[in-house]
Amino acid sequence: MNKDIIYFDEEIFKKRHIAPHRGKPIFLIRFEQLNPIQINDFVEILIDEIHFLLNTVEIDFGFYIDNKNNLLLLSISPLNGWEEKDFPNIDNAVGKFLDQCEKERNISFRFGIGRTPCNYISESDEIYRELLESSKKNLIDNLTRWKWTFFNRANTYLATSSKEALIQPTVYFDPNTKTFSVKGGEVFIGGGIYNSYKELIQDIPPDQDIDRFELLILEKLILAVEECPGILKFNISPQSFIDIFKDSKKVKRFYGLLLNKKIKPENVRLELVEKPYEEKEAKLKDVCKQFWDFGISFAADDFGVRSQSHQVVLELGIMIKEFKLDPLSFQFKQDEDQIKFLDNLAFIDYCQHLANNRDAIITAEAVEDIDTLEFLIEHKIYHFQTNLICGKMTVQDYKTFYPIMQNLPFDEFKSIYHSTPKEFICSSKNNTFLIYKKMKFFPKNNPEKIFFD
Repeated sequence: MNKDIIYFDEEIFKKRHIAPHRGKPIFLIRFEQLNPIQINDFVEILIDEIHFLLNTVEIDFGFYIDNKNNLLLLSISPLNGWEEKDFPNIDNAVGKFLDQCEKERNISFRFGIGRTPCNYISESDEIYRELLESSKKNLIDNLTRWKWTFFNRANTYLATSSKEALIQPTVYFDPNTKTFSVKGGEVFIGGGIYNSYKELIQDIPPDQDIDRFELLILEKLILAVEECPGILKFNISPQSFIDIFKDSKKVKRFYGLLLNKKIKPENVRLELVEKPYEEKEAKLKDVCKQFWDFGISFAADDFGVRSQSHQVVLELGIMIKEFKLDPLSFQFKQDEDQIKFLDNLAFIDYCQHLANNRDAIITAEAVEDIDTLEFLIEHKIYHFQTNLICGKMTVQDYKTFYPIMQNLPFDEFKSIYHSTPKEFICSSKNNTFLIYKKMKFFPKNNPEKIFFD
Protein backbone atom coordinates (compact mmCIF):
# COMPACT_ATOMS: atom_id res chain seq x y z
CA MET A 1 0.00 0.00 0.00
CA ASN A 2 1.26 3.52 -0.88
CA LYS A 3 1.34 5.11 2.56
CA ASP A 4 2.36 8.53 1.14
CA ILE A 5 -1.26 9.22 0.18
CA ILE A 6 -2.92 7.89 3.35
CA TYR A 7 -3.39 10.13 6.37
CA PHE A 8 -4.75 9.57 9.85
CA ASP A 9 -4.40 13.23 10.85
CA GLU A 10 -7.13 15.50 9.49
CA GLU A 11 -5.04 18.68 9.60
CA ILE A 12 -2.21 17.11 7.60
CA PHE A 13 -4.74 15.76 5.09
CA LYS A 14 -6.16 19.28 4.62
CA LYS A 15 -2.69 20.76 4.25
CA ARG A 16 -1.64 18.16 1.68
CA HIS A 17 -4.82 17.79 -0.39
CA ILE A 18 -6.96 20.91 0.04
CA ALA A 19 -4.64 23.91 0.41
CA PRO A 20 -2.46 23.21 -2.69
CA HIS A 21 -5.53 22.97 -4.93
CA ARG A 22 -7.20 26.30 -4.26
CA GLY A 23 -8.20 27.55 -7.68
CA LYS A 24 -8.86 24.03 -9.02
CA PRO A 25 -11.91 21.76 -8.78
CA ILE A 26 -11.76 19.57 -5.68
CA PHE A 27 -13.92 16.52 -5.02
CA LEU A 28 -14.28 14.96 -1.60
CA ILE A 29 -15.86 11.49 -1.58
CA ARG A 30 -17.12 10.19 1.74
CA PHE A 31 -17.35 6.41 2.23
CA GLU A 32 -19.35 5.03 5.15
CA GLN A 33 -20.84 1.72 6.32
CA LEU A 34 -18.28 -0.44 4.54
CA ASN A 35 -19.35 -4.07 4.77
CA PRO A 36 -17.88 -6.64 5.20
CA ILE A 37 -14.46 -5.20 4.30
CA GLN A 38 -12.03 -3.23 6.49
CA ILE A 39 -11.21 0.38 5.55
CA ASN A 40 -7.51 -0.34 4.89
CA ASP A 41 -8.35 -3.18 2.50
CA PHE A 42 -10.93 -1.01 0.74
CA VAL A 43 -8.32 1.74 0.26
CA GLU A 44 -6.05 -0.76 -1.53
CA ILE A 45 -8.87 -1.52 -4.00
CA LEU A 46 -9.46 2.18 -4.61
CA ILE A 47 -5.78 2.87 -5.24
CA ASP A 48 -5.72 0.13 -7.87
CA GLU A 49 -8.98 1.24 -9.50
CA ILE A 50 -9.08 5.03 -9.30
CA HIS A 51 -7.38 5.93 -12.59
CA PHE A 52 -9.46 3.37 -14.45
CA LEU A 53 -12.68 4.60 -12.83
CA LEU A 54 -12.05 8.23 -13.74
CA ASN A 55 -10.50 7.47 -17.12
CA THR A 56 -7.57 9.77 -16.34
CA VAL A 57 -4.11 9.70 -14.83
CA GLU A 58 -3.78 13.47 -14.44
CA ILE A 59 -5.04 13.61 -10.86
CA ASP A 60 -3.77 14.15 -7.35
CA PHE A 61 -5.60 12.09 -4.76
CA GLY A 62 -5.28 11.07 -1.14
CA PHE A 63 -7.15 9.40 1.74
CA TYR A 64 -8.06 10.38 5.27
CA ILE A 65 -8.99 7.45 7.50
CA ASP A 66 -11.00 8.16 10.63
CA ASN A 67 -11.07 4.79 12.39
CA LYS A 68 -12.93 6.22 15.38
CA ASN A 69 -15.98 7.05 13.24
CA ASN A 70 -15.39 4.29 10.66
CA LEU A 71 -15.11 6.98 7.97
CA LEU A 72 -13.00 7.22 4.81
CA LEU A 73 -12.50 10.44 2.82
CA LEU A 74 -11.03 10.49 -0.68
CA SER A 75 -9.85 13.82 -2.14
CA ILE A 76 -9.48 14.20 -5.93
CA SER A 77 -8.18 17.20 -7.87
CA PRO A 78 -6.55 17.65 -11.31
CA LEU A 79 -2.79 18.07 -11.42
CA ASN A 80 -3.15 20.79 -14.06
CA GLY A 81 -6.62 21.61 -15.36
CA TRP A 82 -9.59 19.88 -16.95
CA GLU A 83 -11.19 21.02 -20.15
CA GLU A 84 -14.84 20.17 -20.71
CA LYS A 85 -14.05 17.12 -22.83
CA ASP A 86 -11.68 15.72 -20.18
CA PHE A 87 -13.80 16.46 -17.12
CA PRO A 88 -14.61 13.21 -15.27
CA ASN A 89 -18.16 12.47 -14.18
CA ILE A 90 -17.31 11.65 -10.56
CA ASP A 91 -20.90 10.81 -9.56
CA ASN A 92 -21.25 8.36 -12.41
CA ALA A 93 -17.83 6.77 -11.76
CA VAL A 94 -18.40 6.15 -8.04
CA GLY A 95 -21.96 4.97 -8.66
CA LYS A 96 -20.76 2.40 -11.19
CA PHE A 97 -17.99 1.37 -8.80
CA LEU A 98 -20.63 0.70 -6.13
CA ASP A 99 -22.57 -1.49 -8.56
CA GLN A 100 -19.39 -3.37 -9.46
CA CYS A 101 -18.43 -3.93 -5.79
CA GLU A 102 -21.87 -5.28 -4.93
CA LYS A 103 -21.99 -7.66 -7.91
CA GLU A 104 -18.38 -8.85 -8.15
CA ARG A 105 -16.92 -8.45 -4.66
CA ASN A 106 -19.97 -8.64 -2.41
CA ILE A 107 -18.91 -5.33 -0.87
CA SER A 108 -21.42 -2.64 0.04
CA PHE A 109 -21.00 0.95 1.20
CA ARG A 110 -22.66 4.33 1.20
CA PHE A 111 -21.05 7.33 -0.42
CA GLY A 112 -21.53 11.07 -0.63
CA ILE A 113 -19.74 13.53 -2.90
CA GLY A 114 -18.83 17.09 -2.04
CA ARG A 115 -17.33 19.36 -4.65
CA THR A 116 -16.14 22.89 -5.14
CA PRO A 117 -15.33 24.06 -8.65
CA CYS A 118 -12.79 26.83 -7.89
CA ASN A 119 -11.51 28.49 -4.75
CA TYR A 120 -9.48 31.60 -5.33
CA ILE A 121 -11.08 33.66 -2.58
CA SER A 122 -12.20 31.11 0.06
CA GLU A 123 -9.55 29.91 2.51
CA SER A 124 -8.60 26.25 2.90
CA ASP A 125 -10.49 25.56 6.14
CA GLU A 126 -13.65 27.03 4.65
CA ILE A 127 -13.26 24.95 1.49
CA TYR A 128 -12.76 21.77 3.50
CA ARG A 129 -15.76 22.52 5.73
CA GLU A 130 -17.92 23.11 2.66
CA LEU A 131 -16.76 19.85 1.07
CA LEU A 132 -17.33 17.89 4.27
CA GLU A 133 -20.84 19.24 4.82
CA SER A 134 -21.94 18.80 1.21
CA SER A 135 -20.57 15.24 1.07
CA LYS A 136 -22.58 14.42 4.18
CA LYS A 137 -25.71 15.97 2.70
CA ASN A 138 -25.17 14.12 -0.58
CA LEU A 139 -24.80 10.84 1.31
CA ILE A 140 -28.54 10.74 1.87
CA ASP A 141 -29.68 10.68 -1.76
CA ASN A 142 -26.69 9.52 -3.80
CA LEU A 143 -28.17 6.17 -4.79
CA THR A 144 -30.36 7.92 -7.35
CA ARG A 145 -28.41 11.12 -7.72
CA TRP A 146 -25.26 9.61 -9.20
CA LYS A 147 -27.22 9.03 -12.40
CA TRP A 148 -28.54 12.58 -12.34
CA THR A 149 -25.88 14.47 -14.28
CA PHE A 150 -27.08 18.06 -14.57
CA PHE A 151 -25.18 19.15 -11.47
CA ASN A 152 -22.03 17.82 -13.06
CA ARG A 153 -22.80 20.03 -16.07
CA ALA A 154 -22.88 23.19 -13.93
CA ASN A 155 -19.78 22.02 -12.09
CA THR A 156 -18.00 21.39 -15.37
CA TYR A 157 -18.69 24.94 -16.55
CA LEU A 158 -17.31 26.50 -13.39
CA ALA A 159 -14.34 24.17 -12.97
CA THR A 160 -12.87 23.79 -16.45
CA SER A 161 -9.96 26.00 -17.42
CA SER A 162 -11.63 27.14 -20.65
CA LYS A 163 -12.46 30.83 -20.39
CA GLU A 164 -16.02 31.04 -21.62
CA ALA A 165 -17.63 34.45 -21.27
CA LEU A 166 -19.34 37.10 -23.38
CA ILE A 167 -19.08 40.85 -23.05
CA GLN A 168 -21.64 43.51 -24.01
CA PRO A 169 -19.55 46.59 -24.85
CA THR A 170 -20.48 49.98 -23.40
CA VAL A 171 -20.40 52.65 -26.10
CA TYR A 172 -19.71 56.31 -25.32
CA PHE A 173 -20.90 59.17 -27.52
CA ASP A 174 -18.55 62.13 -27.47
CA PRO A 175 -20.69 65.27 -27.99
CA ASN A 176 -17.64 67.30 -29.03
CA THR A 177 -16.38 65.03 -31.82
CA LYS A 178 -19.81 63.43 -32.46
CA THR A 179 -18.29 59.95 -32.49
CA PHE A 180 -18.95 56.63 -30.72
CA SER A 181 -16.18 54.73 -28.88
CA VAL A 182 -16.16 51.58 -26.73
CA LYS A 183 -15.08 52.32 -23.16
CA GLY A 184 -15.62 48.92 -21.52
CA GLY A 185 -18.38 46.38 -21.14
CA GLU A 186 -20.57 44.14 -19.01
CA VAL A 187 -19.38 40.53 -18.66
CA PHE A 188 -21.85 37.63 -18.88
CA ILE A 189 -22.00 33.87 -18.64
CA GLY A 190 -21.64 32.63 -22.17
CA GLY A 191 -19.92 30.24 -24.53
CA GLY A 192 -20.42 26.57 -25.27
CA ILE A 193 -22.12 25.19 -22.17
CA TYR A 194 -24.40 28.04 -21.03
CA ASN A 195 -25.77 31.05 -22.84
CA SER A 196 -26.93 32.97 -19.79
CA TYR A 197 -26.62 33.34 -16.04
CA LYS A 198 -30.27 32.33 -15.66
CA GLU A 199 -29.70 29.09 -17.56
CA LEU A 200 -26.78 28.18 -15.28
CA ILE A 201 -28.69 28.98 -12.08
CA GLN A 202 -31.54 26.71 -13.23
CA ASP A 203 -29.03 23.86 -13.44
CA ILE A 204 -28.05 24.15 -9.79
CA PRO A 205 -30.05 22.00 -7.31
CA PRO A 206 -32.28 24.02 -4.96
CA ASP A 207 -30.52 22.70 -1.84
CA GLN A 208 -27.23 24.35 -2.83
CA ASP A 209 -25.92 27.62 -1.41
CA ILE A 210 -26.62 30.14 -4.18
CA ASP A 211 -24.31 32.73 -2.60
CA ARG A 212 -21.38 30.38 -3.01
CA PHE A 213 -22.24 29.84 -6.66
CA GLU A 214 -22.46 33.58 -7.26
CA LEU A 215 -18.90 33.83 -5.93
CA LEU A 216 -17.74 31.00 -8.20
CA ILE A 217 -19.40 32.66 -11.20
CA LEU A 218 -17.74 35.96 -10.33
CA GLU A 219 -14.37 34.21 -10.08
CA LYS A 220 -14.96 32.46 -13.41
CA LEU A 221 -15.68 35.76 -15.16
CA ILE A 222 -12.67 37.48 -13.59
CA LEU A 223 -10.45 34.69 -14.95
CA ALA A 224 -12.01 35.11 -18.40
CA VAL A 225 -11.26 38.84 -18.71
CA GLU A 226 -7.56 38.71 -17.94
CA GLU A 227 -5.80 41.87 -19.23
CA CYS A 228 -9.02 43.27 -20.73
CA PRO A 229 -9.09 47.03 -21.42
CA GLY A 230 -11.79 49.45 -20.30
CA ILE A 231 -14.30 49.43 -17.44
CA LEU A 232 -15.40 45.84 -16.72
CA LYS A 233 -18.80 45.33 -15.08
CA PHE A 234 -20.05 42.28 -13.16
CA ASN A 235 -23.54 41.61 -11.78
CA ILE A 236 -24.04 40.41 -8.22
CA SER A 237 -27.04 40.50 -5.90
CA PRO A 238 -26.69 42.72 -2.80
CA GLN A 239 -27.56 39.83 -0.45
CA SER A 240 -24.94 37.51 -1.92
CA PHE A 241 -22.46 40.37 -1.88
CA ILE A 242 -23.01 40.96 1.84
CA ASP A 243 -22.96 37.27 2.74
CA ILE A 244 -19.83 36.49 0.74
CA PHE A 245 -17.69 39.52 1.51
CA LYS A 246 -18.55 40.28 5.13
CA ASP A 247 -15.17 38.63 5.76
CA SER A 248 -12.53 41.27 4.91
CA LYS A 249 -10.02 38.51 4.04
CA LYS A 250 -12.15 37.58 1.01
CA VAL A 251 -12.17 41.19 -0.15
CA LYS A 252 -8.36 41.24 -0.01
CA ARG A 253 -8.19 37.94 -1.92
CA PHE A 254 -10.57 39.33 -4.55
CA TYR A 255 -8.28 42.35 -4.93
CA GLY A 256 -5.28 40.02 -5.22
CA LEU A 257 -7.02 37.97 -7.90
CA LEU A 258 -7.58 41.12 -9.98
CA LEU A 259 -3.92 42.09 -9.74
CA ASN A 260 -2.85 38.55 -10.59
CA LYS A 261 -4.93 38.71 -13.78
CA LYS A 262 -3.52 42.14 -14.67
CA ILE A 263 -6.84 43.91 -14.18
CA LYS A 264 -6.75 47.39 -12.68
CA PRO A 265 -9.15 47.59 -9.71
CA GLU A 266 -10.26 51.06 -10.82
CA ASN A 267 -11.46 49.40 -14.05
CA VAL A 268 -13.77 47.01 -12.16
CA ARG A 269 -17.37 47.97 -11.46
CA LEU A 270 -19.73 45.73 -9.52
CA GLU A 271 -23.38 46.08 -10.54
CA LEU A 272 -25.70 45.57 -7.58
CA VAL A 273 -28.81 44.11 -9.17
CA GLU A 274 -32.29 45.10 -8.10
CA LYS A 275 -33.09 42.58 -5.37
CA PRO A 276 -34.14 43.05 -1.72
CA TYR A 277 -31.56 42.35 0.97
CA GLU A 278 -31.20 42.08 4.73
CA GLU A 279 -28.28 43.43 6.74
CA LYS A 280 -28.10 40.89 9.56
CA GLU A 281 -24.39 40.15 9.86
CA ALA A 282 -22.99 43.17 8.03
CA LYS A 283 -24.07 46.45 6.47
CA LEU A 284 -24.01 46.75 2.68
CA LYS A 285 -22.30 50.13 2.94
CA ASP A 286 -19.54 48.74 5.17
CA VAL A 287 -18.85 45.81 2.82
CA CYS A 288 -18.80 48.09 -0.23
CA LYS A 289 -16.44 50.51 1.52
CA GLN A 290 -13.79 47.79 1.69
CA PHE A 291 -13.92 47.43 -2.10
CA TRP A 292 -14.03 51.19 -2.55
CA ASP A 293 -10.81 51.52 -0.55
CA PHE A 294 -9.14 49.24 -3.13
CA GLY A 295 -10.38 51.44 -5.99
CA ILE A 296 -13.41 49.31 -7.02
CA SER A 297 -16.63 51.21 -7.76
CA PHE A 298 -20.32 50.26 -8.02
CA ALA A 299 -23.28 50.63 -10.35
CA ALA A 300 -27.01 50.64 -9.62
CA ASP A 301 -28.50 48.15 -12.08
CA ASP A 302 -31.96 48.65 -13.68
CA PHE A 303 -32.33 52.08 -12.11
CA GLY A 304 -35.91 53.25 -12.72
CA VAL A 305 -38.71 55.39 -11.34
CA ARG A 306 -40.00 52.68 -9.00
CA SER A 307 -36.69 50.90 -8.62
CA GLN A 308 -35.59 49.35 -5.34
CA SER A 309 -32.06 50.35 -6.33
CA HIS A 310 -32.86 53.85 -5.04
CA GLN A 311 -32.13 52.41 -1.61
CA VAL A 312 -28.68 51.28 -2.76
CA VAL A 313 -27.95 54.66 -4.36
CA LEU A 314 -28.85 56.59 -1.21
CA GLU A 315 -26.95 54.13 0.98
CA LEU A 316 -23.69 54.05 -0.98
CA GLY A 317 -23.47 57.71 -1.99
CA ILE A 318 -20.30 58.51 -3.94
CA MET A 319 -19.38 54.83 -4.26
CA ILE A 320 -22.07 54.61 -6.98
CA LYS A 321 -20.30 55.63 -10.18
CA GLU A 322 -22.89 54.47 -12.70
CA PHE A 323 -26.66 54.42 -13.09
CA LYS A 324 -27.91 51.66 -15.42
CA LEU A 325 -31.27 52.93 -16.71
CA ASP A 326 -34.09 50.49 -17.26
CA PRO A 327 -34.78 50.50 -21.03
CA LEU A 328 -38.55 50.25 -20.39
CA SER A 329 -38.39 53.83 -19.15
CA PHE A 330 -37.67 55.05 -22.67
CA GLN A 331 -39.92 52.97 -24.90
CA PHE A 332 -42.36 55.72 -25.77
CA LYS A 333 -43.32 58.17 -28.51
CA GLN A 334 -43.81 61.84 -27.73
CA ASP A 335 -46.92 62.20 -29.85
CA GLU A 336 -48.51 59.04 -28.42
CA ASP A 337 -48.11 59.58 -24.68
CA GLN A 338 -47.46 63.18 -23.66
CA ILE A 339 -47.58 62.46 -19.91
CA LYS A 340 -45.09 59.63 -20.13
CA PHE A 341 -42.87 61.80 -22.28
CA LEU A 342 -42.82 64.58 -19.66
CA ASP A 343 -42.34 62.09 -16.81
CA ASN A 344 -39.30 60.68 -18.55
CA LEU A 345 -37.83 64.12 -19.09
CA ALA A 346 -38.20 64.77 -15.36
CA PHE A 347 -36.64 61.40 -14.49
CA ILE A 348 -33.68 61.98 -16.79
CA ASP A 349 -33.13 65.36 -15.14
CA TYR A 350 -33.30 63.67 -11.70
CA CYS A 351 -30.75 61.04 -12.76
CA GLN A 352 -28.41 63.71 -14.08
CA HIS A 353 -28.51 65.53 -10.74
CA LEU A 354 -27.73 62.26 -8.91
CA ALA A 355 -24.92 61.47 -11.34
CA ASN A 356 -23.41 64.97 -11.11
CA ASN A 357 -23.39 64.76 -7.30
CA ARG A 358 -21.38 61.54 -7.48
CA ASP A 359 -19.26 62.30 -10.56
CA ALA A 360 -21.02 59.27 -12.06
CA ILE A 361 -22.17 58.27 -15.55
CA ILE A 362 -25.61 57.26 -16.80
CA THR A 363 -25.84 54.21 -19.08
CA ALA A 364 -28.98 53.40 -21.05
CA GLU A 365 -29.35 49.64 -21.58
CA ALA A 366 -30.90 47.82 -24.53
CA VAL A 367 -31.78 50.85 -26.68
CA GLU A 368 -33.67 49.26 -29.55
CA ASP A 369 -34.29 52.04 -32.09
CA ILE A 370 -32.46 55.07 -33.43
CA ASP A 371 -35.18 57.52 -32.37
CA THR A 372 -34.69 56.62 -28.69
CA LEU A 373 -30.91 56.77 -29.14
CA GLU A 374 -31.08 60.26 -30.62
CA PHE A 375 -33.55 61.39 -27.94
CA LEU A 376 -31.18 60.27 -25.16
CA ILE A 377 -28.17 61.93 -26.80
CA GLU A 378 -30.19 65.13 -27.15
CA HIS A 379 -30.84 65.00 -23.39
CA LYS A 380 -27.15 64.45 -22.59
CA ILE A 381 -27.12 60.71 -21.91
CA TYR A 382 -24.00 59.52 -23.67
CA HIS A 383 -23.34 55.90 -22.58
CA PHE A 384 -25.19 52.94 -24.13
CA GLN A 385 -25.36 49.17 -24.17
CA THR A 386 -27.15 48.52 -27.43
CA ASN A 387 -27.04 46.06 -30.28
CA LEU A 388 -27.70 48.97 -32.64
CA ILE A 389 -24.02 49.89 -32.40
CA CYS A 390 -22.24 46.86 -30.96
CA GLY A 391 -23.63 43.49 -29.82
CA LYS A 392 -22.29 40.91 -27.40
CA MET A 393 -18.99 39.28 -28.31
CA THR A 394 -16.47 36.85 -26.93
CA VAL A 395 -13.90 38.28 -24.56
CA GLN A 396 -11.14 37.37 -27.01
CA ASP A 397 -12.84 39.28 -29.84
CA TYR A 398 -13.35 42.21 -27.48
CA LYS A 399 -9.62 42.31 -26.73
CA THR A 400 -8.75 41.98 -30.42
CA PHE A 401 -11.14 44.63 -31.73
CA TYR A 402 -10.99 47.10 -28.83
CA PRO A 403 -8.49 49.41 -30.62
CA ILE A 404 -10.72 49.35 -33.72
CA MET A 405 -13.96 50.09 -31.86
CA GLN A 406 -13.17 53.78 -31.48
CA ASN A 407 -14.20 57.06 -33.12
CA LEU A 408 -17.13 55.93 -35.25
CA PRO A 409 -18.72 59.13 -36.70
CA PHE A 410 -22.39 59.54 -35.85
CA ASP A 411 -23.28 60.30 -39.48
CA GLU A 412 -21.56 57.10 -40.63
CA PHE A 413 -23.47 55.13 -37.97
CA LYS A 414 -26.79 56.54 -39.23
CA SER A 415 -25.85 55.75 -42.82
CA ILE A 416 -25.02 52.14 -41.90
CA TYR A 417 -28.17 51.83 -39.77
CA HIS A 418 -30.44 52.86 -42.63
CA SER A 419 -28.67 50.70 -45.23
CA THR A 420 -28.15 47.52 -43.21
CA PRO A 421 -30.63 44.61 -43.19
CA LYS A 422 -32.76 45.13 -40.08
CA GLU A 423 -32.48 41.50 -38.97
CA PHE A 424 -28.75 42.07 -38.68
CA ILE A 425 -28.58 45.57 -37.21
CA CYS A 426 -30.89 44.57 -34.29
CA SER A 427 -29.10 41.30 -33.56
CA SER A 428 -26.29 40.60 -31.12
CA LYS A 429 -24.03 39.82 -34.12
CA ASN A 430 -24.01 43.44 -35.19
CA ASN A 431 -20.84 45.49 -34.82
CA THR A 432 -21.11 48.82 -36.58
CA PHE A 433 -17.46 49.63 -35.89
CA LEU A 434 -16.33 46.62 -37.94
CA ILE A 435 -18.85 47.34 -40.70
CA TYR A 436 -17.48 50.88 -40.91
CA LYS A 437 -13.92 49.55 -41.25
CA LYS A 438 -14.97 46.97 -43.86
CA MET A 439 -16.73 49.60 -45.95
CA LYS A 440 -13.31 51.07 -46.69
CA PHE A 441 -12.23 47.80 -48.32
CA PHE A 442 -15.41 46.48 -49.97
CA PRO A 443 -17.67 48.31 -52.45
CA LYS A 444 -20.94 49.56 -50.98
CA ASN A 445 -22.87 47.76 -53.71
CA ASN A 446 -21.88 44.45 -52.12
CA PRO A 447 -23.76 44.55 -48.78
CA GLU A 448 -23.72 40.77 -48.33
CA LYS A 449 -19.92 40.88 -48.08
CA ILE A 450 -19.97 43.77 -45.65
CA PHE A 451 -22.73 42.66 -43.32
CA PHE A 452 -22.51 38.89 -43.22
CA ASP A 453 -18.92 37.91 -43.89
